[in-house]
Amino acid sequence: MTDRPICAVLDDYQDVALTSADWSSLKDRVEIRRFDKHLGDENSVAADLADCTMIVAMRERTGFPESLLKRLPKLRLLVTTGMRNRSIDLAAAKKLNITVSGTGAAGNPAAELAWAGLLAYMRKLPEEVANFRAGGPWQTGLGRSLQGRKLGVVGLGKLGRRVVGFGQAFGMEVCAWTRTDLASRAEALNIEPVTLLELFRSSDVITVQLSLVPETEGLISADLLGAMKSDAVFVNTSRGPIADEETLIAALQDKRIGGAVLDVFGQEPLPDDHPYRRLPNVLATPHIGYVTEENYRVYYSDAVENILAWLDGTPLRELT
Repeated sequence: MTDRPICAVLDDYQDVALTSADWSSLKDRVEIRRFDKHLGDENSVAADLADCTMIVAMRERTGFPESLLKRLPKLRLLVTTGMRNRSIDLAAAKKLNITVSGTGAAGNPAAELAWAGLLAYMRKLPEEVANFRAGGPWQTGLGRSLQGRKLGVVGLGKLGRRVVGFGQAFGMEVCAWTRTDLASRAEALNIEPVTLLELFRSSDVITVQLSLVPETEGLISADLLGAMKSDAVFVNTSRGPIADEETLIAALQDKRIGGAVLDVFGQEPLPDDHPYRRLPNVLATPHIGYVTEENYRVYYSDAVENILAWLDGTPLRELT
């Protein structure tokens, strides 16, 4: 037994949390309890974390609604990696006297993954690599080039602007839609501002680069997906609920669109029997857009700093 407060480090799937930062400064002040698997439903989370004073959450892997927070009587500090986490009820945390803090991040890895996935899909890399390793015929598929095709970027925030640059570097014609200041943002990037419907009608590749907020949930509707070209590719590395999943699955199953590159889903981890796991025109990854060595070093180093600051009575990076 120890009288030190317990800090739970959640969802450390890759077993890297304690090696991505120097936790030694907490050794004599905090007992670290690491979980390498998702704890499951709310009852399981509440049972496993009931005696924890501090929790370090990795993105939205485990949600903290008011109903769960009320079942964690000792919790006083909740650290989330990144500075935004829609799965934490901040108002409830404040009411329950729980400090919530965030961390910095490194670079734009989600934008990089979007482009990596697109390139891999267009050039049929997963199939070619699998065939190569199996000793199959030398060259089996016919890839497609990005040069000269039209890229439609949905959202011109930090990640959207980065993807615009990728498209321009690959010789693509780029158009975009964003929620605010479309004309001025597009002019600054030397790209075409269009309506959301026109973007879906005219683009060969559509990439979603939006945050999930009430205004964007379900934004990519059945009407928009239905307007896509028959060979167009849909890319989403932002958040699954931004797009109408049922319509997207049906369009892919019926081959009404060219394909999809996905890193985010409405339910995560994705169920084993989900259609995305077996559709041949889907290239999917398990929400790894933010999963890089550089990002994790910043995440966990800032988390340690946040814990020390809170212990000393001067919380850092509070979220409100």
